[in-house]
Amino acid sequence: MTGASQKTFKLIIEYDGSAFHGWQRQKSDRTVQETIEMALETMTRDKVTVIGSGRTDAGVHALGQVAGFKTRSRLDAPVFLNGLNSLLPADVVVRACDRMPDAFHARFDVTSKRYRYHIRNQPIAPAIGRQFVWHIRRTLDIPAMTDAAAALIGTHDFKAFEGAGSPRDHSVRTVTDSTIKETGGGNLTYDIQANGFLRFMVRNIVGTLVEVGLGKIDSQKVRKILQSKDRSCAGPRAPPQGLFLMDVAYK
Repeated sequence: MTGASQKTFKLIIEYDGSAFHGWQRQKSDRTVQETIEMALETMTRDKVTVIGSGRTDAGVHALGQVAGFKTRSRLDAPVFLNGLNSLLPADVVVRACDRMPDAFHARFDVTSKRYRYHIRNQPIAPAIGRQFVWHIRRTLDIPAMTDAAAALIGTHDFKAFEGAGSPRDHSVRTVTDSTIKETGGGNLTYDIQANGFLRFMVRNIVGTLVEVGLGKIDSQKVRKILQSKDRSCAGPRAPPQGLFLMDVAYK
């Protein structure tokens, strides 16, 4: 590809994270990033680095993960879209591929992300779809969880919901949506949108909201948990399989 001008592309990716050790490339474990890079190398016959909008943890899924890459290959966006989907395993699908301005950066240009967490609140665990929900047998107090979730909207220091080792300059984030919804049949969803997320932030919030729903934490105490900036004051981390990265917004 010597002499060809470099081009920038954006991918929108859907994946079932059940068999992946997260998004980010690892030395030995299977990851989404490396899986896509291997397919691109097959197509371009060159090493291509794929930069995601951010990491997802092991076992977490995505419907709208965004990634960007640069290449000197003469292939265009439709060829990349079809070629990648012919090479990728069944648990990863590229939903869209677009040529972008050279200045585009999949991580640094993000303005907000939206996550959704699925809970199945029934006495009997599901067999089908169990890898996509957190099953909770005891009946949850949905109004209390709704009140607690609403307390997170706004600009706050989310240090109390931060996992250890979070790569960040500060722990202040602005949450624009934090909503519990009942979708029927004992199914609940929790939606949260923010300008950025700390490591394990969504799962730590969900674990806290479930503690509220079980009556272990008063819904009015969520504001005090935020103010404490102390992780030990919040609830346990929710398991990964119920979490989906829904979409990513850009400038």
